[in-house]
Amino acid sequence: MRIENSFIPVRGVGEKTERRLWESGVTHWDEFEPSAVGETTADRIEAFIDEATDRLDAGDSRYFDAALPSSARWRLYENFRDDACFFDIETTGLDASYADVTTVSLCRGGETTTLVRGQDLSAETLREHLADVPLLVSFNGIRFDAPFLEESFGIDVDAPHLDLMYPCKTLGLSGGLKQIERDVGIDRDRPDLSGRDAVRLWRQYERGDDDALDTLVSYNRDDTENLRALADDVSTRLHENVFADVLP
Repeated sequence: MRIENSFIPVRGVGEKTERRLWESGVTHWDEFEPSAVGETTADRIEAFIDEATDRLDAGDSRYFDAALPSSARWRLYENFRDDACFFDIETTGLDASYADVTTVSLCRGGETTTLVRGQDLSAETLREHLADVPLLVSFNGIRFDAPFLEESFGIDVDAPHLDLMYPCKTLGLSGGLKQIERDVGIDRDRPDLSGRDAVRLWRQYERGDDDALDTLVSYNRDDTENLRALADDVSTRLHENVFADVLP
């Protein structure tokens, strides 16, 4: 599902009105006819389409992030998928007031970069990687990863953010990332490793075990790269649930 299929950003247009438009054959902005709704609503839709078309051409993801309900943020994904930044962090604990970020992996444009504490992980490098991101994709990143980075490095992680934990819940997929990966059939090289192992591996590295760092980086990269497969799967399922079944 693409942003151009959406009418709920328009004031006064809720899910029921949007669904009626879809069922009547108006499934794209280009197909809208004022006669499909009342005069006031039609004026608002036409004004929205005019502005939204320009915003979309300009790649203004923030405009649509603000316009769409948070429950519909997944609709940004198809339009901004190719330039989205999938990210995941590892830490030595759950509270940024005492714990450290050990690794941060960011996958964008098919390339994954892992930043390591004490090497290249810094506020400056994070800002460089996040500076022009149209869409962040994470799992539980709104509650954990993003605020952890902000507190630890004094940066703002304020790009539009698709946290897959929430659309997964909408689809009845519960548990942690690895459980959901198993449920939807996504494989990883080391399914035996967990967040606790990530802390243990970092401590081993601090004691001089470079192989432990290699394993930690591999684990963090798996978490990050699998987010793309999960986002593809989730967005497809949601598309089928809310859009494909109402097409005329």
